[in-house]
Amino acid sequence: MKTHVKKGDEVEIIAGRNHKGKRGTVLAVNASKGTVIVEGARTLKKAVRPTEQNPEGGIQEINGPIHISNVKKVG
Repeated sequence: MKTHVKKGDEVEIIAGRNHKGKRGTVLAVNASKGTVIVEGARTLKKAVRPTEQNPEGGIQEINGPIHISNVKKVG
């Protein structure tokens, strides 16, 4: 699938009840799934088990994917 945005581009979210109008930088593009990850746009909370690198474990906030048709390039 051809994409109109690349990693590092500034984008605005044009669809979605909770995220419409937000702007951010593209962190990753998954062309095969047709999704992008925008910094600070769709924050999800993920429960993480304790490991050697993270002995505390707990809840971690991550950026979730957004369909590429719901973002437009700004500038």
